[in-house]
Order: sequence, then C-alpha cells, then structure tokens
Amino acid sequence: MSLVKEFKEFAMRGNVVDMAVGIIIGGAFGKIITSLVNDVIMPPIGLLLGNMDFSQLAIVLKKESIDTAGAVVPAVTLGYGMFINTVINFLIIAASIFMVIKAMNSMKKKEQAAPAAPPAPSAEEKILTEIRDILKTR
Repeated sequence: MSLVKEFKEFAMRGNVVDMAVGIIIGGAFGKIITSLVNDVIMPPIGLLLGNMDFSQLAIVLKKESIDTAGAVVPAVTLGYGMFINTVINFLIIAASIFMVIKAMNSMKKKEQAAPAAPPAPSAEEKILTEIRDILKTR
C-alpha cells in the first residue's frame, strides 16, 4: 500500500475528522475564555484590590539598561500576573469541560436506562403469525 493511499485512509476515518473539529472548536473556545478572563473577570478583581492590573504584575530581575553601543537592553522580569491570568483561564476551561462531560454521561445513563422498543416483526414473522392464527381456528 502506498504512503499516499495509507494517509488518505487514515485522514478519512471518522475519528480523525471528529478530532480535527474538536481541536478547532477547542481553540476558539480557549480564545473566548481568555477574553472572558482578561476583559471581564480580572478588571473587577483588580479594581477590588486597588486598581491593580494583573497582566502588568511582574518581578524585575534586572532593570532596563543601555549597553556600550547605546542600544537599550530590555528589563528581565518574571511576569507572575500573566501566570495568574493563565491559571484562571485553565480553571474555567477545565470546569466547563467537566460540566459538558458530566452532562454527556448523564444523558448516556438515561439512554441506557430507558428500555428500547422491541423491533417490528419482519414480513416473514407476520406471515407465520397469520398462518398460526388460521391453524388455531381450525
């Protein structure tokens, strides 16, 4: 089997397509959550803590300086404020995924608990039933 043919079979499987859709939707969902945290949740928290912008919180390890050639050497910082934002993003995404999976599992349990309707009799079974009923009346 050629490599191209094998790749085509792999790519056309349902699971791969489902995974691709999930990754695309997950990326978009991640952007929505990032905006929610950065633009909706963190500003009021920063306001409550005295007009603090979490994204700007950092520890300066080395101050900005000018080298011998006159070029500006940027400061070296640990941006723990952005880390806090990222942790909050993760917690919201994890909670959302947990709720979706919990709802899906609940639906599966309900589906499994409900008994399935018996299948309709086939044409042969209908004919055999009619023959049996005729023989009973004789």
